Amino acid sequence: MKNASVPTLEDVAREARVSTATVSRCLNSPERVIEPTRDRVLSAVRKLGYYPNFGARALVAKRTNTYGAVIPTMDNAIFAKGIQAFQEALHEKGKTLFISSSSYREDIEEEQIRTLSARGADGLLLIGHHRNDEIYKFLEKRGVPALAAWVYDPEQPRLSIGFDNRRAMKELAKIVIARGHRKIAAISAPQATNDRARNRILGIRDAMTEEGIPPESLQLIETAYGIETGENAFRDLMAKPNKPTVVMCGNDVLAIGALQGARHMGIQVPEDVSITGFDDIELASIADPELTTVHVPHREMGKRAAQMLIDMVEGTAPANSIELMTRVCMRKSLAKPRDNDA
Repeated sequence: MKNASVPTLEDVAREARVSTATVSRCLNSPERVIEPTRDRVLSAVRKLGYYPNFGARALVAKRTNTYGAVIPTMDNAIFAKGIQAFQEALHEKGKTLFISSSSYREDIEEEQIRTLSARGADGLLLIGHHRNDEIYKFLEKRGVPALAAWVYDPEQPRLSIGFDNRRAMKELAKIVIARGHRKIAAISAPQATNDRARNRILGIRDAMTEEGIPPESLQLIETAYGIETGENAFRDLMAKPNKPTVVMCGNDVLAIGALQGARHMGIQVPEDVSITGFDDIELASIADPELTTVHVPHREMGKRAAQMLIDMVEGTAPANSIELMTRVCMRKSLAKPRDNDA
């Protein structure tokens, strides 16, 4: 049986009764085409089974209209809302997103960055600034812009969109101390290769110093990302002779694990110990008790990151990084310590 011919751009234009330029505009920049015409073109695309020849288009435009994002994990919800908004905003502009997960390993992240670049990604979204200078040199040599998200640091030479992790955690820590807590502990992701985790711990120490609490008295446990690891770290902290009155967790997932650990140990939160998180994922507001945490504007960050990265690819990006604001969400997991524990 003879194979049916592959539909072309001209076939779509003829079916939709528009020019080939309009079809191309509709597929590449749909927001520039009025809705009735766009609907007619997309209907013709579906009817004919047309699929653009991205290889040929890339040769002409020297762009693939594909973007990459390398995130540390897909296991839990910390990055979900931001990446979803990022993908939606790219799609509105006719761009396609490829996502990879590095499992918080530098070697895997570097491999994925190189692979996405080799496959023609026009730009990359990366999480945080911390990575080997060689990978930045590789991207610069290939002419692939990279935007850091979930961070804001005006001292960094590369563009970012996000928030000041150090200041955000300091704001929460100041509230914790104002409640009367002086025996402070923290559960954090490993800091060595994670600038967000590192700066959040620095924020706690900053608040302790300003309030006259020796920052070296902070009881700190570093652990891998996860609910189970958060529970195990909480158990270790509560087994110490000098038990903390508050456990500040570097993210909500670790904090949910700490809450689970308290429940399994018969420890009342916040009566016996307070627990706080960071990120304000959906689980934070339905936890028992509801989790005091730092709200991160995930969706705004993802949406604006998409436009910013597109602008970087097209050479019209802003000269400066963009800072977004966080806020503390006061809920039931934080209270004053008992007088004999303060």
